[in-house]
Amino acid sequence: MPAGWLLEGWFRLTIAGVDIPKNMAKVGLDRSKSAEAERLVSAGRADDEDAFELKLRPTRLAEFIGQEKAKEQLAIALEAAKSRGEALDHVLLFGPPGLGKTTLATIIANELGVGFQQTSGPALQIQGDLTAILTNLRERQVLFLDEIHRLQHVLEEKLYTALEDYKLDIMIGTGPSARTHVMEIKPFTFVGATTRPGMLSSPLRGRFGILLRLEFYTDDELRFVVERSAEVMGVPIDRDGAAEIAMRSRGTPRIANRLLRRVRDYAQVRAQGVIDRPVAQAALAMLEVDAHGFDELDRRLLRTIIEKYDGGPVGLNTLAAALAEEQDALEEVYEPFLIQIGFLDRTPRGRVATRLAYEHLGIEMPRKTSLF
Repeated sequence: MPAGWLLEGWFRLTIAGVDIPKNMAKVGLDRSKSAEAERLVSAGRADDEDAFELKLRPTRLAEFIGQEKAKEQLAIALEAAKSRGEALDHVLLFGPPGLGKTTLATIIANELGVGFQQTSGPALQIQGDLTAILTNLRERQVLFLDEIHRLQHVLEEKLYTALEDYKLDIMIGTGPSARTHVMEIKPFTFVGATTRPGMLSSPLRGRFGILLRLEFYTDDELRFVVERSAEVMGVPIDRDGAAEIAMRSRGTPRIANRLLRRVRDYAQVRAQGVIDRPVAQAALAMLEVDAHGFDELDRRLLRTIIEKYDGGPVGLNTLAAALAEEQDALEEVYEPFLIQIGFLDRTPRGRVATRLAYEHLGIEMPRKTSLF
């Protein structure tokens, strides 16, 4: 049985007098993650943004902007759980990155008035990690597991009984003398978050009582996000300036807050610290973020397909070689937003630039000639 645990960047688990240190911060990094972190318009969280985001996060459901359907379902479930004095059903939050999954998890704990524990799928590497966390949970506490789709299969199976029966099976000893011991766990609320719900197994999905999909934000909702963040930061901004930033934020609050920081710096140096539409336009033009929220990498991808391959179709391998980028980075970082807003198509034969891409780049779209 674990003697104690510490979860603060480094995780140290003590079992039978043996210390096992694990560096959690460096686990699970891949090329697509690093490529995403380098972009200003990336929805992924950069390493230096945690403290900044923490200041801007709402703490109550009423303060959370957007996601009305998810908020309504969650509000009813929270009120019912509080009235019964029980732990809230397990919650699965899924959707693109940067839309507020972590924020909603903290709000759930705040609304219930219980403790909050956070970790991630890549951080849990051995069964002792999961055992230590589960056995130290308090009554009705919220346990938040980010990137749950990256949880190891053997640990996922140990979660099943913990989520359904609040019990944990522990193997004691090895060889012929090994035996199992069932530990009781206090009722808790498990909140999982993922950007890839399709990668979750059916048994794991079935353990969640509340499934909430987060959608991209509208420009009006993002304008409210920008205005609220500017108020928290003490930055003077008018409605038009906030709308300009919102329009270029790719439907994602995290990107909106990141662009707001950069526009704030520009306004402080060149515009007496006040953000209006001309100041926002000038700052974002300097940052090479256009009216659709595209950066130079997005435009280069579209231009390569149009100019080198006559608009496509072009295979992923060929496109990755032409751009000197990794295939995973193209599929997971660059392409999704372009496809969502209709500038790029994925076909069985390869990638194809649409009419919107030609119009945005100011290139005349060639007429397709028929051979029949």
